[in-house]
Amino acid sequence: MKLKTLTLGLALSLAVAMPATAADGAPAMPNSPEAWAAQMWDFTRNPNMLKDPKQFVPFVSSALEPSFYTGLGMQMLDPAMWAFMTNSMMSPAAYSAWMPLLTDPNVYMKWLAASLDPNFYTALLTQFTDPGKMMRWMMAPIDPKLWSLMLQGLNPAVYLKWMMAPLDPRWLQAGVNTINPNMYLGWLGAMMNPTSYGDLWKGFLAPTVPTTGIPGAAANPWTAGSYGVPTINWADPNAWSQLFQVPGSVPAAAGAPPAYQAPPVFNPFDPNAWQQLWQYPAAPAAEPKK
Repeated sequence: MKLKTLTLGLALSLAVAMPATAADGAPAMPNSPEAWAAQMWDFTRNPNMLKDPKQFVPFVSSALEPSFYTGLGMQMLDPAMWAFMTNSMMSPAAYSAWMPLLTDPNVYMKWLAASLDPNFYTALLTQFTDPGKMMRWMMAPIDPKLWSLMLQGLNPAVYLKWMMAPLDPRWLQAGVNTINPNMYLGWLGAMMNPTSYGDLWKGFLAPTVPTTGIPGAAANPWTAGSYGVPTINWADPNAWSQLFQVPGSVPAAAGAPPAYQAPPVFNPFDPNAWQQLWQYPAAPAAEPKK
């Protein structure tokens, strides 16, 4: 009997409807007050409404609904939601989600454009003066969602979930993440990734030079499409070793059209590369054996 009770409690803790993420193919913007409340637990997505005024208006509309707070209250009674929030805070994607608020000028331009748009203020004012919302707040005392939240204190399944929380894989994952080196490497990679800081910094940290006048630039593996050839990426440690280049280039094959060839790269961390610095000026090629 005890084994059946433990199994049932573990099944209840696992059968929790978690908020969908972008990786699950979910829409970027929630479509209900309860979904907006669930997104507040996800630190990889909850700053989205602060980065885009077009998402801020639907968020305000949902936050003014009584179902937003009843849904948030139901989620607070679920230990799996707290485990989900803890894992989302440990995710390196949280760094990439929050940093554009400070470093991406596109965010400031969007809010500047919204501050100059009368439609933005009209949309916000409409949410505060919506008679439908006022009626739903007046009817909140007899809302079944509110009574369901109040009666959760008498629901034994709630207490069983909290008793079985130490066996929840989400909490176990949160504990293991503290000693997982991949999590720290992921945070380091997110800090070094230019995309974590907005579109402007992608071009600043990985600048390009135009390919105009460079023969064969399209065949060069370093060519970034039709825009240009990237120079050094200051956020890439491997790119620093490419600053030391041996003068000269590889000659083109006989009869081949002239093509752009990148000079050989000198890697100062490769012992074999140092031996190639001292070569005979005109070392004859070895004749094939007959």
